[in-house]
Parts: sequence; structure tokens; C-alpha cells
Amino acid sequence: MKIGYDAKRLYKNFTGLGNYSRTLVGNLQLFYPENEYYLYTPDIRQNEVTDSFLNNAAFHTVMPRGKLKGWWRTSAIKKDLKKDRIDIFHGLSHEIPLRMQHTGIRSVVTIHDIIYRTFPDMYSLIDRKIYDFKFKYACRHADKIIAISECTKKDIIRFFGIPESKIAVIYQAIQPIFYQMQEAGEARKKVERFHIPPDYLLYVGSVNSRKNLLGIVKALRLLPSHLQLPLVIIGNGRGYKKQVEEYASTHRLSQRLIWLNNLTDSSVLQAFYQSARIFIYPSFYEGFGLPVTEALLSKVPVITSSVSSLPEAGGDYCYYVNPSQPEEIAEGIRKIIEDPAFCNKLTAGGYEFAHRQFDPRLLTQKVNDVYRELLSLRS
Repeated sequence: MKIGYDAKRLYKNFTGLGNYSRTLVGNLQLFYPENEYYLYTPDIRQNEVTDSFLNNAAFHTVMPRGKLKGWWRTSAIKKDLKKDRIDIFHGLSHEIPLRMQHTGIRSVVTIHDIIYRTFPDMYSLIDRKIYDFKFKYACRHADKIIAISECTKKDIIRFFGIPESKIAVIYQAIQPIFYQMQEAGEARKKVERFHIPPDYLLYVGSVNSRKNLLGIVKALRLLPSHLQLPLVIIGNGRGYKKQVEEYASTHRLSQRLIWLNNLTDSSVLQAFYQSARIFIYPSFYEGFGLPVTEALLSKVPVITSSVSSLPEAGGDYCYYVNPSQPEEIAEGIRKIIEDPAFCNKLTAGGYEFAHRQFDPRLLTQKVNDVYRELLSLRS
């Protein structure tokens, strides 16, 4: 079976959509080496991460020959798909080429979330119009939709009127490194290189209003003196970051915030998870909530929101809060630190849940099964 992928994010994005693409395609090649994997991308940002695909003979990377790279990805790519005799095309991030349904090639699209509809104020009108066209087109014309959570599936049905039977919920696999714990001393050494104190709270993710970092900082202000741990923030942001910094400065919390940019080395990121006292992720909305699962696999207790897909990512082993209530976040921090038995219950149960629920072989098998089902329908 020859499978083609929209690999733009695989080669150019090094956060959520890129990690999804690289992990899924890498796992498929690992567990199903008999398939042929074609990666179609208008451009490549070459580094150690992407070299693992470029230098692997199991992957065929295809780029446009002309200058109209955007048009090639949107439409002209179909000629290359036919030339390469692709059986299944998978749009890994909300899109498929125009008129794909007329090629005779079966198509799959992954929908991660529809945040531009649930949080429209975060997007310009033109961006919302563009996303609406792309998402609707892909959902209506792809032969199968993969939703990365039940929450996303419900949004696809609610916003686009897609039949439930057309959607398969397949959770996002986690990067392989997170399934193997690091030795505690080695993990701590990696964290110490950034001059991080031994006891800290952790947040990982984009710094924007939807992720609700300000809610964590407000919770810090409510804690008694003996629970006032520093907060390590791993992620980038602009305007909202300034808002958080201004609040922290006004309430004399600036010294307790440690800002780091996104860490491209997954082993270092894992070390930060493993060495943290608590991971806090009180987002207002997520398509899945990958950092929650990464934290569970790292045996760190998690405080997260009881909304959208986050209970799917965390199961019964997180401390759930109303993200609009900083006092609930503060109470979660107090409970986890002052109740070791409760903390151990969360970490042990969460670790087992994440390994069971997000087993990479089983999740990859579900995707391969979608491909095989579509292949059997080819005329």
C-alpha cells in the first residue's frame, strides 16, 4: 500500500501539528514497514529532527518543481500523487487538495480541533473565513475523517453537519521518548543546566489567553508562604505574555516565574516533566491536550481543566478544576503537596492509564485499519 501525506507540518512545524505528523508517520513505518510512505511538502526546514526522515530510505520526500509552492500543495499536487500511484492520501492537518475526490485516490483528513469556531475572538475575520473553507471542504470531501478526540468529533458534527459514521476517533500517539522514564538523576542534571531550583511547578504550552496561564499565576497569589514554589513556563507568546508579566509585576510575583522558550530536544522536555512537583494545564479548550498525557507518562501529578477533551487525555487521574476559578487551581496545588497518598494515587494511576489508553501500537493499528478499509473500497 502506497500512502501519501501532506507533510508540510512534518517538515516545518516543531510543536503540536508537527509532532503529530512525525509521530504518526514514524510509528506507521515502524509497525507497518511493508507500506510505502511518500511525504509531500512545499518546503523543508532542515535540522536534526527532519533529517531523521530525509535520511531514511523508507520515506520518499517529494517537493514541487516549480515556484508556485502554495498552489502545488493546494491543487497541483494531485499530478504527483497519480504519477507516484498513491493508494491513500492523508491530510495530517485539516486539509486535503482541491478536487481530490475526482482523482480515484482515497483520502483521509485529520481534524485536531475547531478552535477558530469555539474561540472566534482569537482570530481575524479573514482567517476564520479561510479556515472555514478549508475545514468544511476537507470534512465534506475526504473519504474518512480522523478526529483526535471525542470532543473534536462532536464539534465536527455540530459545526459542519458531518455524519457520525464518517468520523473515526483515534487519539494522538505521544512521542516515543515519553514511554520510557529517564533515570531521575540524569533528568535532574538536564534541568539544572537551565539553573532551575529543585522544587517547581510546571506549565508547557503556547502562551495565549485560551491556555489560561494567567489563571495559574493568579492561583500562585492565593497560596500560603510554605507552598510558594516557582513556576517554570515552557512556551512562547507575545501580547498575552505581556499581560501575564504585568499582572505578576503588580502582585510581586515576577521572581516566581521562570520563562523558557519551546524546547526542541524532547529528552530535555521530558526531564522537565519528570522533575516537576506538579504539572498545571488549566486550558479553556483543547482538541486533545497532549501535554497532559506527556505529564502522566512522566509520573508527575497533573492539575487540568474539566472541560473539552481534557478529561479524555487525563482519565480519572488528574485533579480537575474550573479554569475560570484560580482558587480551585490553588486548592489543587495545596492538596497534592500536602497529601502524599493522594499525590501517589494520581501519579501511579495516571502512568498506568496513559500507557494503556495511548499505547502507540494500538493507536497506529487503528490508523492503518482506516487505510485498509478505504483501500478495500477502491473500484
